[in-house]
Amino acid sequence: MAKKTSKQKISFWRTLKKVLLWMFICQLVYILLCWLINPPITVTQAVNLAQGHGLKRDYIAYDEMGSNIKLAVMAGEDQLYPDHNGFDIKAIKLAQKYNAKHPGKVRGASTISQQTAKNVFLWQGGGYFRKGLEVYFTFMIETIWGKKRILETYLNVAEMGPGIFGVQAASRAYFKKDAKNLTRAEAAQIAACLPNPKKYTVKPLSRYVSNRSGHILRQMNNLSGDPDIKKLLE
Repeated sequence: MAKKTSKQKISFWRTLKKVLLWMFICQLVYILLCWLINPPITVTQAVNLAQGHGLKRDYIAYDEMGSNIKLAVMAGEDQLYPDHNGFDIKAIKLAQKYNAKHPGKVRGASTISQQTAKNVFLWQGGGYFRKGLEVYFTFMIETIWGKKRILETYLNVAEMGPGIFGVQAASRAYFKKDAKNLTRAEAAQIAACLPNPKKYTVKPLSRYVSNRSGHILRQMNNLSGDPDIKKLLE
């Protein structure tokens, strides 16, 4: 009986190792695939579709996005994007201190890289397990994709309104034009809705978006001369 139990344990661990190995191979293949093409669909997009919000998206290439929206999202979401390795440690520490003092108000410190990893490979919401996976996928895309591909993917898959995903769909929905033709003010409004695009609306213009877009515009002016930012805008 003891020998049988021992054999069962060995068989279990061998099976588990095989399953984990295949899971690793599959996710690595998908990371490489999404380096070359845009994700067929994300969990967030599927949930929005199931909830009845629809799915408006139009994936476009990096060169077709124009410089204003690229600058706007960096100004609003991640001003150190060209310089960090996927994680803004200083911002994380500040957010931890703030959240400890204000338990009812949670402040995030996710970089564009982290948000891209979450949007493409994971699901919305918190929890240590999902955060752990987010760290892993952020490291992988920073290592394999590079900054321009991460930013391109983010601007194609980020939710920018109820059922509206990506800057081209948002630009067409809100301003009846292509993303490359957005003015700085229009790009700032789209970037301003990103923290909660179902609540902070561009059309009709919510007070939050109106106020925050003004701040983003000022930051865009400050960042536009940075050499590393300029390289990403090319």
